[in-house]
Amino acid sequence: MAMMDKKDKYETLCAQIKSLVEGEKNIIGVLSNVSSIMHETFPESYFWVGFYLVSGEELILGPFQGSVACYRIKRGRGVCGKAWEENSTLIVDDVEAFPDHIACSSLSRSEIVVPIHRSNGDAYGVIDIDSTELSAFDATDRQYIEKIANILSKELQF
Repeated sequence: MAMMDKKDKYETLCAQIKSLVEGEKNIIGVLSNVSSIMHETFPESYFWVGFYLVSGEELILGPFQGSVACYRIKRGRGVCGKAWEENSTLIVDDVEAFPDHIACSSLSRSEIVVPIHRSNGDAYGVIDIDSTELSAFDATDRQYIEKIANILSKELQF
């Protein structure tokens, strides 16, 4: 039953995000509102949620909700840099066990990072979500956060 509740929350969240970003081209504003609504929807599991955007050979901090974060992440470094390098979603059940993890906050225990794609398939940036709980993210989170990334990609036409 808990999984159904989570799916229902994600279904509602996706619909809200779609209507929130439809027709809006202010990328910083959109990403700010999306990080806010995601954080508000899952306060029990989303300790930190935000965006890192590709700039040359590094990711730079974009809009987010949560504690202070790292400004720059090199390609291939940490969970965000590795997800960008591989251009695929990464779920890390225990960040302490992840090689080269970048600890922006010692409270972070698990993480999911989902690339946001340009129309040509290259990554525009990533959605980064941290939890204070171990193994906080699963296939349901992956499915819906990838759906959110697709909504952003289509609506903002990176």
